[in-house]
Amino acid sequence: MDDLLQYAFLQRALVMALLAGSVCGAMGVFVVLWRMSLVGMCISHAAFAGALVGLWLGFPPLASGLVGSLGAASLVGPLADRPGFNLDTAMGIIFSIVMSLAMLALGLLPGARTEGLGFIWGSLLTVTTFDLWLMGCGGALLFLFVFLFFKEIQIIMGQKKTAIALGIPVKTIYYASLILMGLIVAFALKAVGGLLIYSLIVTPAAGALYLAYDLGTMFMLSAGMGALAAVGGLWLSCYLAVPPGAAIVLVAALFLALAMLFSPKGKGQKNQSMDRVPGHVEHS
Repeated sequence: MDDLLQYAFLQRALVMALLAGSVCGAMGVFVVLWRMSLVGMCISHAAFAGALVGLWLGFPPLASGLVGSLGAASLVGPLADRPGFNLDTAMGIIFSIVMSLAMLALGLLPGARTEGLGFIWGSLLTVTTFDLWLMGCGGALLFLFVFLFFKEIQIIMGQKKTAIALGIPVKTIYYASLILMGLIVAFALKAVGGLLIYSLIVTPAAGALYLAYDLGTMFMLSAGMGALAAVGGLWLSCYLAVPPGAAIVLVAALFLALAMLFSPKGKGQKNQSMDRVPGHVEHS
């Protein structure tokens, strides 16, 4: 690996792996503890669809992917709040629309569609310095958000009814987390790919859930596992000549399996459910 890192494109790939892995891992804490798995999948596919539509229409795919992910993120809450709708219904509607747009745009792209297909699996080895700056800014916004509103986030995740009674702006914080997810998904789309970024968000956080007993530790473990999985996947891709995005997700899945196997929560506590974890949501 030391010999390979003399190349600038691999240096950029390594930095992006560290950034994307840690930021997506930290974002996954919201997804896992707020049970937003369908939301994360929907936003990632919306970014993918937006990038493909942008390519088809001749717009920059990063900008159109950002529009797609932020558009989906901004629609989730209002749709779920409408009478007769719930979150699953809203996600089903948005997901079907964005996937139809993605397949339509992919089918209409001229030529070999190589660039369009790259947004499916990601292209970690082609990231630019500008991509690194964007990912770094997205990570800074996320960690600043967690730092400034940690107590509020902890109360909302642990006791939603109590948070509402205390006057904490639950919906505002929830919508802010969705917008942050939209930004991070769009910034990581080129490196990880629309079909795999969802796994990089959810899998490290799911592993951290088995190991952490408080919310702060879970954020740190999830970010660390995401970064290690991304670097490990990049290393495997270099030596085995496999797609980096797929390798990263498989390494993350291995970490999850190890966390489940060696989780201290499962030893001598078979009568305790996984609900006794940091940030378990109390449903109203």
